[in-house]
Amino acid sequence: MKVYNTLTNKREELVPIKDKVVSIYACGPTVYDYFHIGNARPFIIFDTLRRYLEYRGYDVRFVQNFTDIDDKMIRRANEEGITVKELGERFISEYFIDAKGLGIRPATVHPKATEHIEDIIHLIEKLIASGAAYEVDGDVYFSTKHFNEYGKLSHQPLEDLEAGARIDVNEQKRDPMDFAVWKNQKPGEPAWESPWGMGRPGWHIECSAMANRYLGETIDIHCGGQDLVFPHHENEIAQSESANGKPFAHYWMHNGYINIDGTKMSKSLGNFFTVRDIAEKYGYAPIRFFMLSAHYKSPINFSQDAMDIAKNSLERLVNCFEALRFRVKDASGDGCSESVLSICEKAREAFVAAMDFDLNTADAIAAIFDFVRQINAGLSSFEEKDCAALLATLTELCDVLGVTPETEADDFLFPIGESGNNLRKLLF
Repeated sequence: MKVYNTLTNKREELVPIKDKVVSIYACGPTVYDYFHIGNARPFIIFDTLRRYLEYRGYDVRFVQNFTDIDDKMIRRANEEGITVKELGERFISEYFIDAKGLGIRPATVHPKATEHIEDIIHLIEKLIASGAAYEVDGDVYFSTKHFNEYGKLSHQPLEDLEAGARIDVNEQKRDPMDFAVWKNQKPGEPAWESPWGMGRPGWHIECSAMANRYLGETIDIHCGGQDLVFPHHENEIAQSESANGKPFAHYWMHNGYINIDGTKMSKSLGNFFTVRDIAEKYGYAPIRFFMLSAHYKSPINFSQDAMDIAKNSLERLVNCFEALRFRVKDASGDGCSESVLSICEKAREAFVAAMDFDLNTADAIAAIFDFVRQINAGLSSFEEKDCAALLATLTELCDVLGVTPETEADDFLFPIGESGNNLRKLLF
């Protein structure tokens, strides 16, 4: 399998550190609200990567974190008069509701930042000891100039990054591009004991610490949205490699942006949607299908027309499943004809070829629908045993993409909530 590596700017053969074992760290949500449609894309894409690698026989260790302490969480918890922990627990629960609806399987481990303070402190201590970080009045900063390769992920020298970045004015920093790995406690904020006084971790350090804890000092794949390349992932590399003296991740995979009706999603423009919003109108399954309908690195445009196309495509898929299931319910015995065996094998080969070429889910979907057309064309002439083999292969391929209709068709295709119930009444 080849994947596009942001670090090298080219497609490379995926060669895991350990034979048939792949370690993946995927950046998860900051749990201050329901996750939005832009968050959903990396969650779905890299769940599909995991599914496909397991399909190809790899043992995948998949870690996706929860950021459960940051400025946004503190601000919202204060507005609601609750603790940051209560806020985090609420939206972690809501995450799993939406993730299950989207067919996103739970990670091998879902670590929380607040449960790994000791790991974070230990990593910061290593950075200070190496001269890569320094403490000022209870704050600890990473020195970007200490890491000579800073900018290697975003492929820009430090001077260009500094010129284009929004830099917080802070007289305590030795350099404007230095970033906080530990923040001194401010009034009313949650805090933990540390060698530098009461405080809390910075955003970037948590992922380095948790990846180190669960996957080791060097991992196979680190992934997330394109917006995380700089500064988040750039900073993770600098921290991890300064502390451990080893490559942090061999492959960096990033999905493209999502636009809303051709415009960048923004709360100020009024086109900001959570997955819960969209699921109440369209259902969960069309959202997943839509996200997989384009190559993960390409920008994708969310619109009503796009969702209608996704829903119509799923209806065709459901109809094929239901037709095959009807035909095989009385089937007995094993085996199928050579011609059907050939059809199944060619469909599988086309699907694998697409997915092996940098997780090309768009071409994989095209391969599935070529298969569906062949099934529909010969359905009346196929024996029951043939239909059983066709159904098994169709299920096999759709399972990899997480788009197998395992429930009744109306539950799979139509929205949650009252509007979805009303739509079902009209159509059935």
